[in-house]
Amino acid sequence: MNISQAAQRSGLTAKALRYYESIHLLSPKRAGNGYRDYSERDLETLHFIRRARAVGFTVDEVRSLLVLHHNPSRRSHDAKALVEEKLTHIDAQLRDLREMRGALRRLADSCAGDESPECAILDSLCGGVCDG
Repeated sequence: MNISQAAQRSGLTAKALRYYESIHLLSPKRAGNGYRDYSERDLETLHFIRRARAVGFTVDEVRSLLVLHHNPSRRSHDAKALVEEKLTHIDAQLRDLREMRGALRRLADSCAGDESPECAILDSLCGGVCDG
């Protein structure tokens, strides 16, 4: 199938398919005319990539997962370790986001939000080192 057909069937854009090929996540065959010729296996790989990216895996993490996926002697604990590592990273991001949210809430609560030029938010962000 050509790139537009593969893009449509995989739920990705043709641009994404070209990108994944350029970074060697995918290597479709070339037809006699030089055009990409995607196989059903390529389509399976594209679905795998799309789903992995949708749950937050980076391109490098997807590459590691694809290596495992294509390895018939793989061990499931290797895939689980990658997912557990991702969960740890996401948990840290969530903690950071909660802290950021709390800081923003405190800033918003400190400001009168009226017509006065005095602004506790701007004063707080300056930390006492700003002029005016």
